[in-house]
Amino acid sequence: MDFQQHGYRATKPRARASPPSGGPLLFDDTSSGPPPMNRGQDPGVGNLFADPMASAAMMYGSSLANQGKDIVNKEINRFMSVNKLKYFFAVDTRYVMKKLLLLMFPYTHQDWEVRYHRDTPLTPRHDVNAPDLYIPTMAFITYILLAGMALGIQKRFSPEVLGLCASTALVWIIIEVLVMLLSLYLLTVHTDLSTFDLVAYSGYKYVGMILTVLCGLLFGSDGYFAALAWSSCALMFFIVRSLKMKILSSFSADSMGVGTSAKPHFRLYITFALAAFQPIIIYWLTAHLVR
Repeated sequence: MDFQQHGYRATKPRARASPPSGGPLLFDDTSSGPPPMNRGQDPGVGNLFADPMASAAMMYGSSLANQGKDIVNKEINRFMSVNKLKYFFAVDTRYVMKKLLLLMFPYTHQDWEVRYHRDTPLTPRHDVNAPDLYIPTMAFITYILLAGMALGIQKRFSPEVLGLCASTALVWIIIEVLVMLLSLYLLTVHTDLSTFDLVAYSGYKYVGMILTVLCGLLFGSDGYFAALAWSSCALMFFIVRSLKMKILSSFSADSMGVGTSAKPHFRLYITFALAAFQPIIIYWLTAHLVR
């Protein structure tokens, strides 16, 4: 009995513990045999890139992606050219100072002609007469901040009122530019004015609006109306002299070409109408900020 027990212990093989039949394996058994293949791996994946047909399909897909990218960029450039947009922001500190002085004191300026170099207009940093979008953009942002400060001083500030003020100012510029483009089209006025040019000239009014609101906050209604009169007259003079060089300068070239074009007085009407509309917008957008 003793021998049998010892013999049983000596001859009985030691069994390997097996996992429960219902539970998953936490680790693969790598003690013997080759490592198992990853689950879900296709044996033909490794040879995919070696297949000439697969390589040709990938090259064709890449060419299609590049063509699609070119088409998207072309469609974007139809409505907004990035290169043209960069031109209107090519400014420096010296240009900004000279342009602000020109907007506030345009009466002593003599040469209003935009300069060209090889049929290409010079950038704003090299020509103070060139339109830009930097000053209108920064003036618009400053106007919104100043409007919020004015409303806060009068204890009338709220996010809704400030948002309404910003959206109203933006909508007025869009309407003004659309009306100007439609007028030029209906009167068949051929000019090199682009949409960005019209946005720039329409946006210069925010410089006068900032001055008007500041004078109204500092000096009351008398300072407000004095600044309104000065900024309106200066802006009207600036727009008439600037657009006159661009709109009327092309009349002689149109008259020698084929087709009908607007008469000179129609072009003057467009210029004066745009200039005369500026004081109305300035008053509409600033009167409620000064009380």
